[in-house]
Amino acid sequence: MTPVPLPVAPKRAGVVLGQRASLAVSIGVAAHTFWSSAAPTLTYRLYAQEWHLTHTATTGIFAVYPVAVVAMLVGFGGISDQIGRRAAMLLSLSASLIGTLLFALAADVCWLFVGRAFMGIGVGLASGPSTAAILEFSGHQDAKRAAIITMTAQAGGFASALLVGGALTEYGPWPMRLCFWVFAVLLTALTIAAWFLPRRMVGCGKGAWRPRMAFVPKESRRAFATASAAMITAYTFSVLMLSLGGQVEHDLIGSSNALVNGAALTLFPLVLGPVGIVAKALSSRLALSIGSLAPILGMALLDLAVRRHDLLLYLVGTGATGVAYSLLFVGSLGLVNAAGGSEHRGAVFSALYLVAYLSMGALALVLGIVATAWGLGLAVDLGAAVIALISIATLGFAIGMREEGTRLDEPTNDGDR
Repeated sequence: MTPVPLPVAPKRAGVVLGQRASLAVSIGVAAHTFWSSAAPTLTYRLYAQEWHLTHTATTGIFAVYPVAVVAMLVGFGGISDQIGRRAAMLLSLSASLIGTLLFALAADVCWLFVGRAFMGIGVGLASGPSTAAILEFSGHQDAKRAAIITMTAQAGGFASALLVGGALTEYGPWPMRLCFWVFAVLLTALTIAAWFLPRRMVGCGKGAWRPRMAFVPKESRRAFATASAAMITAYTFSVLMLSLGGQVEHDLIGSSNALVNGAALTLFPLVLGPVGIVAKALSSRLALSIGSLAPILGMALLDLAVRRHDLLLYLVGTGATGVAYSLLFVGSLGLVNAAGGSEHRGAVFSALYLVAYLSMGALALVLGIVATAWGLGLAVDLGAAVIALISIATLGFAIGMREEGTRLDEPTNDGDR
């Protein structure tokens, strides 16, 4: 079926990027969302040392991020349909750049809270538009191919943040700041490139823009409950990997090299793309069932690694959580996609991300308080236990659900892919 061409604004004077260059810029915007997420991972420990911060403060800095992302996803999830992908991505990159500069120039912890909020705003504004732009600039507008490109870009951004951040933190000058200056330069270059994107006026002329509230129709609520449990499990991995990962490796595993620690955490994003491709060939039920078993193994390995101070065990546990994340993420989105019609899909996805990000922020705050009051080891044990329990609940939901008979790479009844 020949795709319907998008409405395009009148051609403007000056340089306008072609399709391939526009696709590359859109991939860069998608990659920056996960770079932003992982950027401060290896510097939280340094902030705590420099400014005598408690674990509650450092996890609080982390928790501001998902709250800001949720606010943008729920309140501004459809803004690019009104103002265009280019304008939405320029706004997102500007917010991310402001947040990154605040980290680079931070004089005290208050700068970090504000900077993290701006990063969350940038990611929330970029998530939908960048994914849509990758689809629109792909040759045949193949949704499956666009999803794989997006996941690969995000994993690349995640891994790059950890490796570059680890190297600069360990071997470069200004260990708390240099990685953010490098990120700021990259964001500036990406913003300049995004300025020359075509002005595709997607969705214009459909009335004034209004915030979209999360909504789950009755017929989708059973599937939404299962998908929510899976997404909560997947997203709470980030608390142990990103907000506490660097401190766990240094304080509990005994690894003092930031580059080695960053490389160990990099295994998490590196498995996302390959496992995601495999997951698309599975039914939602099977993907969720396997995905809910993997974190139980991952959390057991994490706990054992902490007790034995074994970085290799920690590495294997990190890989297991990456496998679980990819299976749970793809399986839950496939389940929601198959369960309801397209008229409410955006609202249901917003509700799904709302639950996932809020649970991530809440767990980060709780574990920070526990780490401050009773020690980092107990916080890791508690976090692993919570994730394992949610995984068991997800497995129960997955076993009890009806098999939809829809593979994740097949079109649904409404023709969407």
